[in-house]
Amino acid sequence: MTRRLIEEWLPAGAIGEESVRERRSMTALPPIYYLHVWFARRPLVASRAAILASLLPADADHDKFMHTLGIHGDPVASRKRIDMAKRTGNRFEGQAYSYSRAFSYIPSKEEQEWFVTELTNLGIEKPNVLDPTAGGGSIPFEASRLGLNTIANDLNPVAATILRATIQFPQIYGSKVLNEFERLSKKFITLREERLAPFYPKEPHPDCIGTNYLFARTITCPYCDGIIPLSPNWRLAPDGTGVRLRPDLEKKVCEFEIVNKTKDHSPGTVKGGDALCCYPGCQRVIDGDEIKRQAQAGQMGDQLFTIVYKKRIQTTTKIGKAGRDKWERGYRAPFPNDDNLAEIKARLEEKLIEWEALDYVPSEKVPEDINDDRPIQYGMPLWRDLFSPRQLLCHGTSVEVFRELLEEEEQKGTLEEATKAAFVYLAFVVDKLVCYNSRSCRWDTTTGRVRSIFDRHDFAFVWSYAEMAPLIVGLGYDWAIEQTGKCIQELIELTRPDIDLKALAKKTKQFNVFPTEEFVPPSITITCRSGDDLYHLEDATVDAVVMDPPYYDNVMYAELSDFFYVWLKRTAGYVYPEFFTRQLTDKENEAVANPAKFAKEKGAKALANQDYQERMAAIFAECRRVLKGDGILTLMFTHKAQGAWDALATGLLEAGFIITASWAVNTEAEGSLHIRDKAAAKSTIFLVCRPRPPRDIEETVYWEDIEPEVAKAVRSRVEEFQKNGIKGVDLYLSCFGPALQKLSEHFPLKRGTPKVEIIKKPKKKKLFEEEKDPYVVTPEDALDSARKEVKRWRMEQLLGSKRQTNLDPITEWFVLAWDAFESPRFPYDEGLRLARVVGVDLDKQIVGHIAEKKASDLELWDSTQRAAKGQLGASDGSNSILDAIHHAANRARTHGLEAAKDLLAHNGVEKDPDFHSALLAVLEVLPVSSTFTKFEDEEGAVAEAAKDFDVLENLRRLMFSEKVPQPKQLEIWLE
Repeated sequence: MTRRLIEEWLPAGAIGEESVRERRSMTALPPIYYLHVWFARRPLVASRAAILASLLPADADHDKFMHTLGIHGDPVASRKRIDMAKRTGNRFEGQAYSYSRAFSYIPSKEEQEWFVTELTNLGIEKPNVLDPTAGGGSIPFEASRLGLNTIANDLNPVAATILRATIQFPQIYGSKVLNEFERLSKKFITLREERLAPFYPKEPHPDCIGTNYLFARTITCPYCDGIIPLSPNWRLAPDGTGVRLRPDLEKKVCEFEIVNKTKDHSPGTVKGGDALCCYPGCQRVIDGDEIKRQAQAGQMGDQLFTIVYKKRIQTTTKIGKAGRDKWERGYRAPFPNDDNLAEIKARLEEKLIEWEALDYVPSEKVPEDINDDRPIQYGMPLWRDLFSPRQLLCHGTSVEVFRELLEEEEQKGTLEEATKAAFVYLAFVVDKLVCYNSRSCRWDTTTGRVRSIFDRHDFAFVWSYAEMAPLIVGLGYDWAIEQTGKCIQELIELTRPDIDLKALAKKTKQFNVFPTEEFVPPSITITCRSGDDLYHLEDATVDAVVMDPPYYDNVMYAELSDFFYVWLKRTAGYVYPEFFTRQLTDKENEAVANPAKFAKEKGAKALANQDYQERMAAIFAECRRVLKGDGILTLMFTHKAQGAWDALATGLLEAGFIITASWAVNTEAEGSLHIRDKAAAKSTIFLVCRPRPPRDIEETVYWEDIEPEVAKAVRSRVEEFQKNGIKGVDLYLSCFGPALQKLSEHFPLKRGTPKVEIIKKPKKKKLFEEEKDPYVVTPEDALDSARKEVKRWRMEQLLGSKRQTNLDPITEWFVLAWDAFESPRFPYDEGLRLARVVGVDLDKQIVGHIAEKKASDLELWDSTQRAAKGQLGASDGSNSILDAIHHAANRARTHGLEAAKDLLAHNGVEKDPDFHSALLAVLEVLPVSSTFTKFEDEEGAVAEAAKDFDVLENLRRLMFSEKVPQPKQLEIWLE
């Protein structure tokens, strides 16, 4: 069996930086990211690396591999140069990177031939690459770009449709599909204009155009009968522009005034789910349950409070000639004629009779057993209720026009495949407007634009929402069509090197002229079915399975995609009906840990975990069936929860795989809304697997013999991962790979002595629970061992290798929590696992003393929070040295450094080596303050923790500079 490149070598640091670079710029993203919303995609460069390295032999040329990836320089060095320039405020000449983003590179003919030759030498002809849970399609997209026979599958019909539009259509139909899309979209725009124009009043000033309408949801105050517009704040822009409410006591309604200073804004009218009446003489609090009651009774309304417009500013050149017009954004309060709700409702009521008969608008209910039931809680039981009357009129008209165009084309005869593909892209245009025009789209006051409903992976209820004007040139439909057309063009450019679209457009003003050079696209098979039943594939026919499995309980793909499914089946479903046969998406067969499936049963969370494990095991078993004997299965997985890793690894091992290598690669952009300030995983772990070879003799292997090997394997890789930029919680996750690898080599194992479960309180046995075998070894045991070894490694790093002093458990937990999560807030379950590693009782010694539990999270307290809650503990550190440190920090913040110095001297801790070690460790993990970074401190708990760092570092310099070295994390700011 030939070892593959990924089993021996992978340039994780370079791939990681290039992956983050790929995601970092919102203006230069790969087209697959913005063709249509999907809820998780791997970077293209990481996907290409996984595919190439899984097929190439271990001795393949490293330089050719890197060049084929598109990495034509040193991205790590470039990034360091950028970071240094940011810290010092200096500019450097030329480009930071010496080459274009790697994903944009198309391997040359010579590189393709090299790749084919290497595979031929392995006996692989026309290799087949499978992704059984393809989702948004990064992996199969890159497989097809490499010319490989590509097999992509996803259970979700929205994902399967995206796969077709991303991978098949551009390569098979080339420039013709772009030309067809432009032809159909022009007709679409013309037809929608005349039907919707009457419902969007023009701006009264001739040089202004309305771009957005901002609405507040409303309820009736049960005490004074006033109509309350609901918004947590009334900010409109970062320059202080906002809204002041002018409640009319007689009419019981609010009018609005635009103000230019933050101090003039009205206070928010909703907080924590409760409302505050804004009418003088009342100002009572309305309980959140009353808000929900009114919403569910159909009594929640919408009130227009601001119109966003752009004003044309005419400019002149230096010689007095007319220059290019500029557009400035402005805000105004609504005029009486802006409120045309009655006219809209009348028109919508008239159209709904026809639309419901012709199935133009969604009539499906939001499932009652959905995890995120806020649409139902706030009076939106049908999917179409997520839209205001004008939004629904707009989207219903879109479907109406779409179907008319489709019928018109069908009457000409059999639809050409390129035309059918163009209609799918037109359906994506409708979806884009649906995504950005709902009652869940908020106004981004920083950027001055509408955010999509899926800012996060949920159905967050928005108290005040933004509506996009669909008829403005360059905005609305024009924007959606232009962006979709740009996507198609870029997809063609990335997949069809034989087509020069720019030259064609320049020569013919259209894209329907085909080049003479012959292009044969690779075989691309896309299916929509469960990943555990790939009956269309024969046994042992796949050379490599490369997959990004579903993310356990992080993303409920089917629930979220129903939002699009109910519209797509009324558009794209009339072009490719085979994907849209169900009322809603399939949740029963979905491989996610979905507690909603078991909501009526005891232990829903545990049952959901078991369901995920079993479904993943079935998918892995199917992968093993279709994989050749010498084939590779490469998993790319990102999740911070140990439970997710335990479930995934259990399914993998039970399906008969052995892990032969693992790598940790940074793949997530720091600014992502799904990552930022959430202690989330930023790296992807590559697990490289082979079918387990049969054993000649089955002998019992004991965990007690293997656990030291697991710790040794972790220790051998942790420094490598850290050098590649892996840090925080990701450093723990990265070491799960080598731990699982060692476990898999000996799986299954037994214990020589039974495992003792730590049970705090006796509890009744749940009906579904089976008696656990105390001698069984699971992946969780290896993961616990990995955590312990990383913990030891990090404490050595934080305290210095020569320091032998140990921290007390509470201080050590605090230090490791900040070090791992790099945030004051993180999941309770992860804090609990860290507590077990350290040997501290989380609920008795941590919660209520140095942190508090908020929902399913923990939030660490800074010194002033502990003082305010009377939880600073003994100032001499007799219970925990952290108490002495926080006493000193609080005293310095409230009374100055000299007072803190006197406190430490009085308590006799200033000469304690344990205090010195703890102070150094705390200074290495707390966020650095703006005193040193010169950046503004973040708000909230992070800023308060940074203030602790500030005073503690000043104390160190004042009192302990000889005994406590400068924290290493300060070096980058003091260079």
